[in-house]
Amino acid sequence: MNLNLKGKSVIVTASSKGLGKATALEFAKEGAHVMISSRDEQELKKTVEEIQNESGNDQVDYAVCDVTKPDQIKQLVQKAVNRNGTVDVLINNAGGPPPGQFEQFSDGDWQNAFELNLLSFIRTIREVLPYMKQQNSGRIINFASSSIKQTLDNLLLSNTFRAGIVGLAKGLSQELAPHNILINTLGPGRIGTDRLAQLDQSRADQLGVSSEEVKEQTEATIPIGRYGTPDEFAKVAVFLGSGANTYVTGQSLVVDGGLVKAL
Repeated sequence: MNLNLKGKSVIVTASSKGLGKATALEFAKEGAHVMISSRDEQELKKTVEEIQNESGNDQVDYAVCDVTKPDQIKQLVQKAVNRNGTVDVLINNAGGPPPGQFEQFSDGDWQNAFELNLLSFIRTIREVLPYMKQQNSGRIINFASSSIKQTLDNLLLSNTFRAGIVGLAKGLSQELAPHNILINTLGPGRIGTDRLAQLDQSRADQLGVSSEEVKEQTEATIPIGRYGTPDEFAKVAVFLGSGANTYVTGQSLVVDGGLVKAL
């Protein structure tokens, strides 16, 4: 299958580690020109070098970007355009909000989660759309969570705003289809990242057990029997963001080893 990604301009936000980094690497392996971003410049420099070495692709660069800062989003997109001429693919990603239950959260907590996990996606899409519309082509993938299909215990902030991402993408898919811009939502299940390790530790602290026990208990509920790997998730993202995807838009898909039982 020809993914038609060689020379394509790709932005991946929150990509110095975890799912964002794995996705940036897979795009680089396909010959794309990749712009990664996060708040930590030292981590970004290291990640660029790692991706270049592993992929053999030197067309990887970075921009420091806190996705809750609209000016920094503008600068990120402009740097990608200055370097690569346009934006063909946008991968929207952001760190997850803190775990907890309703009565624990203040207005500030809700506002922070909104800005990080929904408004940042809206702003980044707004910045790339003029370029995608001008060339009558584009792919947008919004990373969310398996909570887009089935809510997760003790993750009320995430449950709320991840659902908003699905509504955003579904509505936009109707508006953008005439411009050959396809937009989809991709939710990771239990994928082995630092974020998952933090959630397992939080759950372990609640239960008074070890994080390893929490992991073993969770793996027993996954039909495939293990946590997924970041590259397994990233390969799905790359297909949805590639030229091989010509007819999938407005969809929400989970990559979870069969864990979620909802239709």
